[in-house]
Amino acid sequence: EMSCYLFQIEAEVQRRKQLIHQSAERKAIISQCYKPKHPDVYILQDSFLAPKFLEIVRYCTSPDAHLDGLLRYTESFPDKRICRLPVFTEEFCQAFVDELENFEQSDMPKGRPNTMNNYGVLLNELGMDETFITPLREKYLRPITALLYPDLGGACLDSHKAFVVKYSLHEDLDLSSHYDNAEVTLNVSLGKDFTEGNLYFGEFHQDPSPVPKYLEIEHVRTQGLLHRGGHIHGALPIASGERWNLIIWMRSSAIRNKLCPMCNKKPELVEAEGFGDGFTETLEDETPETVNLCSVW
Repeated sequence: EMSCYLFQIEAEVQRRKQLIHQSAERKAIISQCYKPKHPDVYILQDSFLAPKFLEIVRYCTSPDAHLDGLLRYTESFPDKRICRLPVFTEEFCQAFVDELENFEQSDMPKGRPNTMNNYGVLLNELGMDETFITPLREKYLRPITALLYPDLGGACLDSHKAFVVKYSLHEDLDLSSHYDNAEVTLNVSLGKDFTEGNLYFGEFHQDPSPVPKYLEIEHVRTQGLLHRGGHIHGALPIASGERWNLIIWMRSSAIRNKLCPMCNKKPELVEAEGFGDGFTETLEDETPETVNLCSVW
């Protein structure tokens, strides 16, 4: 029986080691063969962003910006350190979801977001990391997270994993309680039309089991929730329609190099392409970015 368990563990280790290489292969095929329906949505523009969101960013980059002032611009849940704010315009959300549906209906290879979501798109494979997600994180989100989460590296979020998840009546309905492989998470409701399916939040670093007491927060299309990645949370079942959500796991190597957020141990690193899981080698000489084998995908 023990040898059977060891075999399963070794198989899982090998599977995770191959994830980065398989993703790179899919990205190359998509880059060469996929024809976007809305190519303009791949490059971030101010016109995609809600005017109120741009106003919040301007405030956060001003010399006198402070947390209390930021919270006056947003809807906050102070006891949970959760912040709701407008992010995108309705027009962008419609075009983006239409593009995602076009990709889903294509014959392109598709990697799924993680082990919990069976339907969705990895945005780095779609070629959106460099032109959309990275500038969104660096130019627009980091000034906000610097004020909201200074203790979690909010001012130095230097990598991410971005994906879109899809919920519908005949596919994934909900998402059980969990925490994210991230210091800070942004969750934006893109649409389409749906009812129910609220998010719920328990406690920070709580054991990811069913949560007896939680705060329930409604998903509002075009708006996003910023929360700590280690905050236990989940999604209740939708009752009708279809919902697409943009999820950005934002990571700070300065924080996670000291302690892996998934296993709470000092990370042991292996070479990886791209951002890996947000860990970086701390040696003085230049080395490849790295990934933690104990992370959950």
